[in-house]
Amino acid sequence: MMSKGFAADTSKSLKTKKLTSSKEPQGRLISWSPWPPANFQTRYPAFPFVLTIIIIVVGQWYISLQR
Repeated sequence: MMSKGFAADTSKSLKTKKLTSSKEPQGRLISWSPWPPANFQTRYPAFPFVLTIIIIVVGQWYISLQR
């Protein structure tokens, strides 16, 4: 006899918890800020250097416009 509605099978669900076994830090670098993620420094190690170069180039360009 077929029952109507949901299946009556009470076997365990195949849902498994996703395990994060990576060694990358989780969460946020600054706890109250939505950006950057905690792994930002390890993923982009040259970011501070590149940002400094960009600021210097833009600053020199801005100063040259003032003259």
